[in-house]
Amino acid sequence: MTQPLISLRGLTRRFPGSKGKPPFTAVQGIDLDIEEGSFVAVVGPSGCGKSTILNMIAGLDAPSEGTITVAGEKVAGQLRSDVGYLFQKDALLPWKTVQANVEMPLVFRNIGGDHNKIAREWLARVGLAGFENNFPHQLSGGMRKRVALAATFVYGPRILLMDEPFSALDVQTRNMMENELLDLWQQNNKTVVFVTHDLEEAIALADHVVVLTANPGTVKKQFRVALDRPRNVNDIRFEDKFRELHEEIWEALREEVARSYALQRALVHG
Repeated sequence: MTQPLISLRGLTRRFPGSKGKPPFTAVQGIDLDIEEGSFVAVVGPSGCGKSTILNMIAGLDAPSEGTITVAGEKVAGQLRSDVGYLFQKDALLPWKTVQANVEMPLVFRNIGGDHNKIAREWLARVGLAGFENNFPHQLSGGMRKRVALAATFVYGPRILLMDEPFSALDVQTRNMMENELLDLWQQNNKTVVFVTHDLEEAIALADHVVVLTANPGTVKKQFRVALDRPRNVNDIRFEDKFRELHEEIWEALREEVARSYALQRALVHG
């Protein structure tokens, strides 16, 4: 068997408690393997540690217990150069043009070549040719996400981590961006770990869906998404296989959502 690109073993992350309270355990005892070139979606109730997992894979945070390896190399709490990270809120610099925002990762990583040409090629690939000299405030939400996608893909990261990147968009724009992402992923053979609260989005995009338990988050169940590619997220939701898989995964997820809600109510009401 080939070695997984990303491997989590016994992954636990605790945060110090405030005002004398005990430590808060975000995730606990997570075991998960992610194959190179796969698209994995992670779903679970609010507060189950989905973003915490992404941060640890990226090297932005270190586990309290357990290990993370990428290509057999242990991740030790240091930002990895082979990881691209797309957040819910884009990180575009408002005082720089679209062109300059996409060139920045090439500059920071000392990547050779004609930065102007490379950035323009990626902007064209995400449908923004002609907008190079615009500033972020002059773009729609969907266009800003396209710039963020170009800035993430432009330096060729091996792994793409995405933390609910399309959740703030309207439904139509969101579907367009999901299809855009699938096209770029299939063309570039990246490994994607995609966090979302939207189960339909997870199934439409991914090869595998990982369901996490309510806090502390751990892997409850994994599902293989046996739907043909290439996919169009607008059409695939009407397929019988999609609806059947949605029902199956929701059975596993619904219990955790209800448990998370009950825990939150207990905290509020003492």
